[in-house]
Amino acid sequence: MAAKKPIGENSPITIKKYANRRLYNTATSSYVTLDHLCQMVQEGTDFTVYDAKTGDNITRTVLTQIIVEEEAKGHSLLPIKFLRQLIGFYGDSMQWMVPQYLDQMMEAFTANQENMRQSMQETIGGIFPFGNLEEMSKQNMALFENAMKMFSPSKVEQEQTEAPARTDDGSKEPADAESLDKLKAQVDLLQKQLDAISKESQKD
Repeated sequence: MAAKKPIGENSPITIKKYANRRLYNTATSSYVTLDHLCQMVQEGTDFTVYDAKTGDNITRTVLTQIIVEEEAKGHSLLPIKFLRQLIGFYGDSMQWMVPQYLDQMMEAFTANQENMRQSMQETIGGIFPFGNLEEMSKQNMALFENAMKMFSPSKVEQEQTEAPARTDDGSKEPADAESLDKLKAQVDLLQKQLDAISKESQKD
C-alpha cells in the first residue's frame, strides 16, 4: 500500500459544487463524483469544497455525504450506539467539546494503525500476535468509550444535581462549578492516556 501524503502538506485543492449538485475539481478542470473525493481523502489529498453560488465552505457537508454513501454501500464503520450517542450531543451544552476530543481519539487510533498493519503482515511468517492486536484494539475502544461517557448528557445532568460543595468560608459552591472541576479532571486523565499511547507507538 502506497504511503499517503500528509493532509495539509500542500495547499488544498478547490472543489466547487454547483446548483445541479455537480462537483468541479479546479485543479484538473474536470467534474468529479463523491467516489472521486472519497479516493482523494484515502490518498491523503486535501481539498476544500465551496458552494459555487454563495462561496460558502461546505466541506463538512460534503464529507458527511461521503460517509453516508460509504455506509450505504455496506462499509459500516460507525456503530449504531455511537451514532445515537453522537446525535444526542446536538444542542447539548457539552456539544462544543465533542469535536476536539473525537479528533484526539482518531489521532490516537491512527498512531496505532500502522502498528496493527505491521502485526498483521507477520502472518506471512506464520506468526500472528493476537495479544498485541487485541491490546491495541482494547486501548482504542476504551478511549472512545471514555470520551463518550465523559460527554454523556445524562452524566452531566447527574453531576449538576449532586449536592454542591462548600467553599472555605462555609458557603455553598455552585453545582455547575463542581461539575466543571470534575470534567477538567476527566479531560486531564484522558489527555494523559492519549499521550501514553502516542509515546508507546513512537517507541515501536
